[in-house]
Amino acid sequence: MHTIEVKELHVQIEEKEILKGINLIIKSGEIHALMGPNGNGKSTLLMAIMGHPKYEITKGDILFNNKSILDLSVDERSKLGLFLAMQNPQTIPGVSNLEYLKYVVNAHSEEKQKLKDIMSDIRTKAKDLDFDLNMLKRFVNDGFSGGEKKKNEILQMKMLNPLFSLIDEIDSGLDVDALEVVSKNLNALDFSKMGMVIVSHYDRFFKKVIPTHAHVIIDGKIITSGGKEIVDKINSEGYNWVKELI
Repeated sequence: MHTIEVKELHVQIEEKEILKGINLIIKSGEIHALMGPNGNGKSTLLMAIMGHPKYEITKGDILFNNKSILDLSVDERSKLGLFLAMQNPQTIPGVSNLEYLKYVVNAHSEEKQKLKDIMSDIRTKAKDLDFDLNMLKRFVNDGFSGGEKKKNEILQMKMLNPLFSLIDEIDSGLDVDALEVVSKNLNALDFSKMGMVIVSHYDRFFKKVIPTHAHVIIDGKIITSGGKEIVDKINSEGYNWVKELI
């Protein structure tokens, strides 16, 4: 079993404190739903775990299998087994999707894989995503629709097979069909070897990808935690009942 432990984490951006003492433990086999009103720290938590340099950790620690990763760069954390699927995936001009996938796969492999072997793996995983292979020739996310960008994120995740996936609003911008495909692919992952944190505002998504744990962040703090019943209560009552707990 693998674990990520967030201990009393304080994070600021441009001297503004966003996270104000987050404690969270994520283990293999668990799916954690991270909910809360916009602008309260959900994406900041994922970025801090991944090591984005814009997010300054002023207090606390992040442990991966009981060892601090605060001094590790983003790529070092990625090689440990962390993956972030971004809410707004960036375009990379001049780099084809195939070149990018080849690079990231080989950056995570002890032995360099041949393009034909990588391409065979891509075909298998892209088929389950209804991913158009012609997009491999295009620059990364250049001209992609919202659904295509999100499918591209999931394709990268499936190629890397991380130990922990941090999923930031993967359902935003998806139509009904794309939502079904993305959720089906997430549910098909081997959770005996993987843990996951999912940020989403929508009960419809958590009805498809059912969390084992749920947490609500308000003003940079986890106010309440539980199971899927938290998601159900937020869907029916909103966040007012959570704010009353503060």
